[in-house]
Amino acid sequence: MTTFKELGLDPEILLALEKLGFVTPTPVQAQAIPALLEENSDLVALAQTGTGKTAAFGLPLLQKIEHSGFTEGLILAPTRELCMQISRDLEAFAAFKPDVKIVPVYGGASIRDQVALMKRGAQIVVATPGRLIDLLERKAVHLDKIRVIVLDEADEMLNMGFQEDIDHILSHAPKDRQTCLFSATMPPEVRSISKRYMHHPREISLAANTSNANIEHHYYVVREKHRYEAVKRLLDVVPDVYGILFAQTRSLCQELAEKLIHDGYNADSLHGDLSQAQRDKVMGRFRNKNLNVLVATDVAARGIDVSDITHVINYSIPNELEVYTHRSGRTARAGKKGISISIVGQRDVQKINRLEKMTKARFTQMQVPAGDDVVRAKFNHFVDELAAEQADQSSIHAYLNIFYEKMKTVTREELIEKLASLELRKFIEYYQGASDINDTATTRRDRSSGDVDGGNYQRFFLSVGELDGLDKKSMLRWLNDCGLGDVEFGKIRIQRTHTFLEAGHEHTARVMEVLNREKLNDRKVRVELQGASSDDGGFSRRRGSDGGGGRGRFSGGGGGNSGGGDRNRSYGSNRGGNDRYADKKKPKRW
Repeated sequence: MTTFKELGLDPEILLALEKLGFVTPTPVQAQAIPALLEENSDLVALAQTGTGKTAAFGLPLLQKIEHSGFTEGLILAPTRELCMQISRDLEAFAAFKPDVKIVPVYGGASIRDQVALMKRGAQIVVATPGRLIDLLERKAVHLDKIRVIVLDEADEMLNMGFQEDIDHILSHAPKDRQTCLFSATMPPEVRSISKRYMHHPREISLAANTSNANIEHHYYVVREKHRYEAVKRLLDVVPDVYGILFAQTRSLCQELAEKLIHDGYNADSLHGDLSQAQRDKVMGRFRNKNLNVLVATDVAARGIDVSDITHVINYSIPNELEVYTHRSGRTARAGKKGISISIVGQRDVQKINRLEKMTKARFTQMQVPAGDDVVRAKFNHFVDELAAEQADQSSIHAYLNIFYEKMKTVTREELIEKLASLELRKFIEYYQGASDINDTATTRRDRSSGDVDGGNYQRFFLSVGELDGLDKKSMLRWLNDCGLGDVEFGKIRIQRTHTFLEAGHEHTARVMEVLNREKLNDRKVRVELQGASSDDGGFSRRRGSDGGGGRGRFSGGGGGNSGGGDRNRSYGSNRGGNDRYADKKKPKRW
C-alpha cells in the first residue's frame, strides 16, 4: 500500500497530513503527486468530486514554493465557495510551513481588502477567473513569476462562461510554467485548453463517473405536482436527516427553501443571487449543523466539503448526467455511508438506466412513504428521544412540584397519551388520509391527444429560429432568462426561421403571456398556439441549469463571476421561474 512518504513529500507536509489523520493517498493523489513533483511536467487529471483532488495538486504546489516573496502558484476555481474551501485545505496542509501565505480572491467580497492582502504578499493565490482579471487590471496581482497554474473544475468554469478569462490569464503567464488541469469530464473546450496551453501533458483518469461504493442510490417515481410532497415525506421519515436538496435553478432553489421554512423545516438556500455575506452565513449555519437541509444549486454547491452529510436529494435529475456524480459525491465522505435520492417522473426512468451504466452503481426504486408510515417513523423517533433523555434534576427540581400538583389526578397512561398527543397531534392530522403519491402507471403516449405521462402537451409556434442564432441549448437558456425555467418542456424543433415548442397544457396561458412580451436580439417574438402535440418520439423533458451570474428578473446582479447572460446576447445563466405547488399546511417540526 502506497504511503504519502513514498510519494516524495517533505517532512513538514507529512507532519501536517499526520495531524489531519491522512494515512494513505487516494488513487488520484497517488498518481498526480509524483507527476506534479517533477519540475515541468504538465498534467491533465479526470476525477470526480470527493476523490481528494485538492491534496493531489495542493501538496506538490506547497512543496515547490521557494519563499521568494513573489506569487509562485495560482489556482483557478469556478466559485467563491470552492476558492474558500481550497484555501482552508491548503492552510491545513501548510500548518508546519508558516512562511507560506495563501490568499483567496473572489467576487462578492471587498476588492480593496483583497488588494491589501495581495500587497502583504501571497505565494499562492486561489482565485475565481473574473476577480483575478479585476485584480490584474488594478496591477494588484502579477503573473510574471508564476511557476505553477492549476485549473480546478475546468469543465465547470467553461460551463459558466469563463473561456475568455481563462484564455487571457493563461496567455499572460510565463511560458515555462507547470500547468495542471483537473476536470470531471473532458468536453472539447477543455481538450482545447490542454492543446493550446499545455506541453505534452501526462493524462490520468480515475473513472470519473464511477460511484462511491458507500453511497446507496434510490429513486422515487412521482408526477410533477407531487415532487414537493415527496420531498417532505422523505424528510419526515428520517428525522435526523442532514442533507443537501439540489434544485436546477436559482429561483426554484429559493422558492423550495422558503416553502420548507414555511412548513416548519430547518432549511435555507444557497445560490448565486445571494450576497457573499449571506452565503457565508448560510454555510456557517450548515457546517455547524444548525441547518438540517441546505437547498442549493449545482454551481453554489461547488466547494461544499462536509463529511457528515447523510442524504443528497435531487429534486430532479440534472440535464447533464455527469453532474449527478458531483451531487451524490457530497455524501459518503471520509469513508462514511450516505444515500443519494432522486425524485423522477416516468419519462426520467430512462435516465436512471443510463446513470446505472455510467456510474456502474445499482439504483433501487423505492416507494414514497404513505402517511401512516411517516407518522409511525415520527412516533418511534419521539419515543426513542424521550427514552434517551437524561433529565437534569438540578435544573428542573424547583418546578417539579408545580407539575406534580397539576397532574396529581392524571394516571400514568393518561400522562403518556397527553405527551404523545401534544407532540404529534398536528403531525398526525396533517398526514391523516394522505394519498399514495407514487406514480405506478407505465409511460404512455396517445398520438391523438398528445398525452404523455398523463399530462397533455400544448405546441407553440415561435417566430425565431436558427437564423437568430438559436440551437436547443441556447433556446432553453433563453426560456430560463424569460422566467420559464420551472416549466417542463417537451419536444423542441428549431427550424431556420421558426421553432415548434411543447409545454404542458397547464402552462399554456403563462407561456403565451411571457413569450409574447419578450424580444430576442431586439426583435419581438411572435407566439401562436398550434394545438395539442403529437408523438414523434425521441425528445425528453428539459429544464435549464443554474449559471454563475447574470442579470435576471429575480437577480440583483452577481451570482458568481460569470458574465451570465443577457437576453439580447447570450443565455449562459439561468434565472429560473416561479414554480407553484398546491400544498396543505405543514406542522412545525424543527
